[in-house]
Amino acid sequence: MTSKPEPQVCQTNSEAEGRRGSVDFTEVKAQCQHCDMNPVCHPPGLKTEEMDSLDQWFPTRRRLKRGESLYEIGEPFTAIYAVRSGFFKTLLPSQEQRDQVTGFLMTGEILGIDGIGSGHHACRAVALEASEVCMMPYGSVEELASNLPNLHAHLNKLMSQRIVQDQTTFQILANLRSESRLAAFLLDLGKRFSHLGYSPNTFVLRMTREEIGSYLGLSLETVSRLFSRFQEDGLVDVQTRHLQITKPEALAEIATGRATH
Repeated sequence: MTSKPEPQVCQTNSEAEGRRGSVDFTEVKAQCQHCDMNPVCHPPGLKTEEMDSLDQWFPTRRRLKRGESLYEIGEPFTAIYAVRSGFFKTLLPSQEQRDQVTGFLMTGEILGIDGIGSGHHACRAVALEASEVCMMPYGSVEELASNLPNLHAHLNKLMSQRIVQDQTTFQILANLRSESRLAAFLLDLGKRFSHLGYSPNTFVLRMTREEIGSYLGLSLETVSRLFSRFQEDGLVDVQTRHLQITKPEALAEIATGRATH
């Protein structure tokens, strides 16, 4: 089990009661309001008086190195995590030698909702690169929901977006054709990058081909062969982990199963 570093506290959580005298909430809230992740952590249009009542909701930040675990299977669920920077994978134990990759999460997306139902995390989350998350204490949100219904609605929206992302995953994996799975996976990554303001057709693959294969239910050899075939056909240009989708429409045809390769 990977050891965890202490969180970087730039905001406070529900333990802030005993430390209020040492925390400058004016500065804290200014930092939070100007953070790129503010729309993820807080509902839009939050009024000043509402902000003043959210001291316990301002997240703590935590930095992780590549390969470090954010949380482990069975660990008590205490927070939802907004990915402020970096990339994560989620894993489940497998009968094979390596754990099964069940998802990839990037900047602007949330982690941890797998623990809401049982109160314990159902999977393991590991950083694929140096990353930073904002830890949003879930227990305090439940207490605030009755007084701040817009905050509760905002969290429901975040969780709904994650469910939609999971449904996209199921659609990708439901396709029996290996080339369709990989094509759909690459297009979905591009779509998610575009939501961050980046090009949907040019990006860096943060995961290895082996991790892609684990996620898609394909062998490493199959993934490598498909990347080579896509490149030979002019659909993509791959230089190590730098990928450019050169023919997105043609790749979309493969993703939907309407084209054969």
